Amino acid sequence: MTKHTFFITGANSGFGLAIARAALEAGHRVIGTVRSPTARASLLEQLPDIRVVLCDVTEFDRIPAIVAQAEEDHGPIDVLINNAGYGHEGILEESPLEEMRHQFDVNVFGAIAVAKAFLPRFRKRRGGYIVNVTSMGGLITMPGLASYCGSKFALQGISEVMRAEMTPFDVHVTALCPGSFRTDWAGRSMVRTERSIGDYDTLFDPIRAARHEKNGRQLGDPAKLAAAVLQLIASDTPPPQLLLGSDALQLVRDRLSRLEKEIADWEELTLSTDG
Repeated sequence: MTKHTFFITGANSGFGLAIARAALEAGHRVIGTVRSPTARASLLEQLPDIRVVLCDVTEFDRIPAIVAQAEEDHGPIDVLINNAGYGHEGILEESPLEEMRHQFDVNVFGAIAVAKAFLPRFRKRRGGYIVNVTSMGGLITMPGLASYCGSKFALQGISEVMRAEMTPFDVHVTALCPGSFRTDWAGRSMVRTERSIGDYDTLFDPIRAARHEKNGRQLGDPAKLAAAVLQLIASDTPPPQLLLGSDALQLVRDRLSRLEKEIADWEELTLSTDG
């Protein structure tokens, strides 16, 4: 297997930590980003061989210099895992706009800022891999996740454009779309808007309760996701998006089936606007 140098954002927990561990065990070099000295110490304790850099992906103007320094210290990086992100749960009417803005700053603009720091490097070297961690929530929606799904839909679309623009330079871009996995996403890492409007109780309270109940018992194994990412990186023809998890597969297939039916049901009106 070709040995790569990985740059993984949000490497101290969840998917980032699992991918970093798997990559190191496979003999790759890994640079992981964290947001605080405390997180740095914790990550080094778990993975002594990892190279750690401090990077808050919302400090957009600092990112190019961080990436430049990482390459100066550790040599050319050829795999970017854009993993940093978090979940926001809240009914749209109840959720402050500022919470949505921050969700997009981290999940969308942070990922874009990191990718843009690598694009000229990969383009000039005519090679590289970018894996943008989106979610099945970038392809389907559910009540209470407007900010999260909105951010992941945005990153999903941007990833497709990025792929088209970078393909001529042999730079691969894949959106990774996991289902429910045993990470802290639905636990301590999730921001939850306080409930305030009783009209939504019947719709949303069972959803929130089920998410709490399921937390820690999700089907997805982060270690197996990490193994899948290494297999993805080893491919010369990685896909535009990769679903991971049986729930993601089923829910996205259901969504596509409904979409096909909606298109067929309204086809006459759709075609009526030509001419």
